[in-house]
Amino acid sequence: MQADQALKAKHRALWALGDYPAVAGEVIAALGPALVAAADIKQGQRVLDVAAGSGNAAVPAARAGAQVVASDLTPELLETGRRRADGLPIRWEVGDAEALPYADGEFDTVLSCVGVMFAPHHQVAADELVRVCRRGGTIAVLSWTPAGFIGQMFAVMKPFAPPPPLGAQPPPLWGDEQHVRALLGDGVAQVQAVTASLEVDRFGSAQEFLTFFKTCYGPTIATYRHIAAEPERVAALDQALIELARRYGADTGRMPWEYLLLRASRA
Repeated sequence: MQADQALKAKHRALWALGDYPAVAGEVIAALGPALVAAADIKQGQRVLDVAAGSGNAAVPAARAGAQVVASDLTPELLETGRRRADGLPIRWEVGDAEALPYADGEFDTVLSCVGVMFAPHHQVAADELVRVCRRGGTIAVLSWTPAGFIGQMFAVMKPFAPPPPLGAQPPPLWGDEQHVRALLGDGVAQVQAVTASLEVDRFGSAQEFLTFFKTCYGPTIATYRHIAAEPERVAALDQALIELARRYGADTGRMPWEYLLLRASRA
């Protein structure tokens, strides 16, 4: 129990580093509305956004007329979301994706936009998504794929990052359709999955991408902190990330970031 609490505290601190709301608002803002549209959210539905961050999906869901709860482990992200929500009636609540503080079947729709994928224990988190969704309700999850840019960025950072906690699974596995189907299992039916790409035009060069992510994105910041006393490794990681960004078109001003969007009905 103490080890799990320490792990959750570490995750909470990780996502408070830098400025993740800038990533959500300036780089990947289109993902939330895409997920809400795919989930076909309607007026009056009870919607839970799991690992909601600053509300990338919660805000467009509320604008569609849903009764929305935005749940996240990191209070700082929720506070930013609350300030930026234009007075929309969203409940911003601290919650662990692996132990959601909600009743069985409490929500009509359960969403997560590049959020639940970062919970360390995938099966536990998936079971929670299913548990809090009513029978016949919708579960819709959008995650970065292993082969896409963000999945490859995590692969590049792995040799430089601290070792993952025992039992933790790589986040981009949530972008593998078969992995997610297996996680949800017979708790869902009518599974639909599509792989698509977000065209990112926020960066004019690979160097601009690197500077932004070293400043704003928690996992990147934490990786650099881990090797801060080793300038040769810092330089090697800089070069590896710049090369990766160039391969994905950063110097052209347009980068395709691949994601999996999976929708299912609660069985």
